Amino acid sequence: MSLLEELVEWLRIPSVSAGARDEAALAAAAEWAAEKVRRAGGTAELVPTPGGAPLVVGELRSERVNAPTVLIYGHYDVQDPGDLSKWTSPPFDPTIRDGRLYARGASDDKGNFFPTLYAACELAAAGELPLHVRVLVEGAEETGSDDVYQWVLADERGADAAIVFDSGMVDADTPALTLATRGMVFANVEVRTGARPVHSGMYGGAALNAFHALHAALGAVLPGPDGRLPEPLRAGLIPPAAEEVAGWGALPDGRASLAEVGARPSDATAEAQFWTRTGAEPSIDVNMIAGGEVRTIVPELARATVSVRLAAGQSSAEIGAALERLLRDALPAGAELSFKYDGAEPSRFDPALPALQAARRALGEPALVRSGGTLPILAAFGQRGIPAIVGGFALPDDRIHSPDESYRLAGLDQGAEAARALYRELSALT
Repeated sequence: MSLLEELVEWLRIPSVSAGARDEAALAAAAEWAAEKVRRAGGTAELVPTPGGAPLVVGELRSERVNAPTVLIYGHYDVQDPGDLSKWTSPPFDPTIRDGRLYARGASDDKGNFFPTLYAACELAAAGELPLHVRVLVEGAEETGSDDVYQWVLADERGADAAIVFDSGMVDADTPALTLATRGMVFANVEVRTGARPVHSGMYGGAALNAFHALHAALGAVLPGPDGRLPEPLRAGLIPPAAEEVAGWGALPDGRASLAEVGARPSDATAEAQFWTRTGAEPSIDVNMIAGGEVRTIVPELARATVSVRLAAGQSSAEIGAALERLLRDALPAGAELSFKYDGAEPSRFDPALPALQAARRALGEPALVRSGGTLPILAAFGQRGIPAIVGGFALPDDRIHSPDESYRLAGLDQGAEAARALYRELSALT
């Protein structure tokens, strides 16, 4: 079967993890990937996880006994398709229109990842695989589970490099190599200023208002006029290499990038500093504020969720503690703070590493970029000393997580060609 035919078969399996979870389909999608490896002469097993969706762990061996080993990673779980009436064609009935394959998971991540697996199996079946390929496919990426993160940390074998096609291109003609991703501190904050709400006419001006106290605390952690976070939230930051910064000038304009999604710049220099701000600097966002009532009271309780995106070099434990300290220090007397957070670590891979140099040759000197998003498995690779080649051939037009998700047919060919080139270049690693 062709790459496209096999991908269509995999996409038909409704392996939803986030939303209307389908346990049977998750297991079927995992077994499908494992069987793909076995048919090519490799070995594969399904490894149970605490979260329920099994990991696919397999290997395709090269005839070169002492060849290097690369690990290819992807995920078979997908987002809930949502309102089916908003899809032009059914989300699990893959359909080709105008050079694109439409289905849930067509881009994120079955379609983006599958060419790396297909190319490895094709080469292995022909006895032409130039290096050993370990296969790791998870089913919990969309739910934020750390199952695969813990697996990588505990895995004794490791690899000489990892290939992760779960990212995209700068544009349809320009591949990208993602050198860093941001981590995160996601905090739930609660401020209490009394036992119950009180009448604002009788007590307003004298009773401490929970929203006023919360706003005072939040004001201490928000960026200044220059867009920079308070110094305690910048601790550990590793600045980008000069080579990276030089390349960002060729990326799409910051003004256009914000306008494209209907956003407005946060300050006067945000547009000019767009790529630095979203990839190489920490940022903070108040995601939600809740509490109070629609009547004349002085609220006694206010809640907020606050997320800090961590840049390369930073630690979620250190920044989580700094965030709590800043909030507490700015809280008015009489207010009580409850603070809980979850953390994920950032990642960074030096473009001078031999594996990254090989990737740059294989991908035809791609743009060197950083991602503002968080992909915890990359931090695990970093902790294990495994350089990760993070790329892919997705585009914004793919509409991941939205109705009518799709992937370019040309992207499938680009992915397979890139995978073959990566295997050739990485086979020379020592």
